[in-house]
Amino acid sequence: MWKQVPALCRISQRTISTASRRQLDNRVSENQKLFQEDNGLPVHLKGGAKDSMLYRTTAGLTLLGTMYAVYYLLVSSMPKKPN
Repeated sequence: MWKQVPALCRISQRTISTASRRQLDNRVSENQKLFQEDNGLPVHLKGGAKDSMLYRTTAGLTLLGTMYAVYYLLVSSMPKKPN
């Protein structure tokens, strides 16, 4: 069984290294220009509508979670009714 381990290692390396790689465009300079321009927006909203929606969703969920926690703090602070 131990004799098969080196062969398995060679096969796995070969399949990984010879796999076709998808070429991606380097868009770092475009993103740098976008985030460095002075348009009065905070950096967490400069990505456009997607960032704005993510920000509003996060803020809304945070608000709902805070209200839920305060509600249960109030409920747990009230004395229980005797049966």
